[in-house]
Amino acid sequence: MILNLIEVLVFSSLLLLSFILVTNPMKVNIKANRWFGWLLLLWASYWFDEVYSLVTNEQIQISTFFVVAFIQFFTPLLFFISVCHFTTPAYKLKKDLPNFLILPFVYLLILISDKFLPANLYLLQLIFVLIHALLFTTLSFIRIRKHQSNIQQFASSTQEINLNWLEYIILAMISLVFIVGVFNIVFFELPLNVFMNAMVLLVVLFITYNSLKQKEIFPKNNVMVQQVIDINEEIEEVPKRQIVTDNQMEELKYQLDELMMRDEPYLNSELNLIKLAELLGVTSHQLSYVINQGYNENFFQFVNRFRVEKAKLMLSDKENNKLSILGVAFESGFSSKTSFNTTFKKLTEQTPSEYKKKCSGL
Repeated sequence: MILNLIEVLVFSSLLLLSFILVTNPMKVNIKANRWFGWLLLLWASYWFDEVYSLVTNEQIQISTFFVVAFIQFFTPLLFFISVCHFTTPAYKLKKDLPNFLILPFVYLLILISDKFLPANLYLLQLIFVLIHALLFTTLSFIRIRKHQSNIQQFASSTQEINLNWLEYIILAMISLVFIVGVFNIVFFELPLNVFMNAMVLLVVLFITYNSLKQKEIFPKNNVMVQQVIDINEEIEEVPKRQIVTDNQMEELKYQLDELMMRDEPYLNSELNLIKLAELLGVTSHQLSYVINQGYNENFFQFVNRFRVEKAKLMLSDKENNKLSILGVAFESGFSSKTSFNTTFKKLTEQTPSEYKKKCSGL
């Protein structure tokens, strides 16, 4: 009874979340969420057998159908495509499509052989599905790690766009794929037990929570998106040409320091490279070059260094004792207490609370 309830909850939750992400009423990360929604729809199909049996009291195994098994094989691939859209502005699927079709083509040959040859290739199918799933979830993980590094080149607050929630989902999915794959290989066609389905339900609920609270990662303006793409490409290639002269570099560094000290633009938690470049009167490429080459920092490190210095002044000032640590975080430009504590400790080797106690002499 409990197993049946969990199976229905998993199936219905995946269907509902798939509909929400495909229709995307919030209009956030539209392409990425659309692909993610189709992925969840395919994922839900794995529980269709159980739900259909509960409703009709008839047994059916749709995964044994040739076409259904082939379509379900694309589930990990759809996840990877979704991650590509999450991590890369203006991602083009056409470029990678030929490579993406190699493994499905091989799997199709296995399905055809299993259907028309006397040999039972069920075990080979399971192993191939397992390898395919682990391959694309691992590639997705690598892609997100690269994204977490790239966004520091143009964003000063990354907690809401670093895709940590997708990273956790990948780790959970890798574990599930391994457990379910081994279970199916060892016990063949036995149904998943209560524990495994409960784990899947928890993952689905986690996906639902983070999907509904996600923020837009990249600017919606096409010009700004192209600037982000160009900046990331320049960083990856390591600039071979000098964008500004040495004299211009020193002048821009002086102007930038003056701007940061005088106007304190870092107090805006949504400050990004493009906005700061506009305030300084230079292009985003020039500003990125100056920060990377002149200060040996990325944009995230540069801005948050000023925020930490501001926070240190506030924490050491007795007039600010009425402010909580969270209040100091917001007043100094941080968007959350977590990012404040992490960045502050990284730069000072102390937590904000420890620093405040030290300054007060306690």
